Order: sequence, then C-alpha cells, then structure tokens
Amino acid sequence: MADKKQNNRRNNNNRNNDEDFNPKFRKVRKKVCALCANKDLVLDYKNADQMKKFVNEKGKILPRRATGACAKHQRDITLAVKRARHIAVLPYSQN
Repeated sequence: MADKKQNNRRNNNNRNNDEDFNPKFRKVRKKVCALCANKDLVLDYKNADQMKKFVNEKGKILPRRATGACAKHQRDITLAVKRARHIAVLPYSQN
C-alpha cells in the first residue's frame, strides 16, 4: 500500500515538473482552410447544402475557429451566407 502512494507521488511530481503539461490547455491541431486546400471548391451562395456547412442549427454564421477558414475565405463565407439569406435559400433564423 505504501508503494502505491509513493508511485502516485512520483507521478504527480513528474507532472508538476513537466514544462509541457498543462491540464487547462491541450495542444489542438490547427484547422486548415478547406477553400485554400482545395482550389476546385468554389463558394456558391445558390447551393444551400454547401452553405449549411458554415451555419449552425439556429442559422448563425459559424466563427473562423469553428469552420477553420482563413480570414479571406471567412469574409467570402459571410458574404455568401448573407446573399443566400437574401434570396431565401437559407433562413435568417430558426426557432
């Protein structure tokens, strides 16, 4: 029983001394912009299925951290979603 406690103490000490260990922050892989990666993929505001990938279930435009898009393409996504809403391809909101 005493050996288990000593092992736990050793593990805890290693964790505290480890420079990379931080329980609050995990290393997350950076998302790659789908529009930059695939040059053949073009945003089309008339394509509802494509626009739904960038909108949540309430109809809000997803942020860059969720879509993984670069700043340039996030602006294009926003413009395309707004155009799709204007011509009634996408709803403004869903209750």
